[in-house]
Amino acid sequence: MTMTYLRNVAKISLKTEKCIGCGICVNVCPHEVFIVNNRKAVLKYKDNCIECGACDKNCPFKAIEVKAGVG
Repeated sequence: MTMTYLRNVAKISLKTEKCIGCGICVNVCPHEVFIVNNRKAVLKYKDNCIECGACDKNCPFKAIEVKAGVG
């Protein structure tokens, strides 16, 4: 079964200049929103984000910001 969510509503942002590609976001995200490519996190599946905030709370470099809303 494939989960689908509302498109283009998730309030998540990634500051790639702060990211070092540690992969913590990949490990804590329950919906596989991130991948690491060329030592940087990438919002590969942004529409899968449910705005739980796990990535935001666990990023040691404050490269991710999540604002809970309708995602």
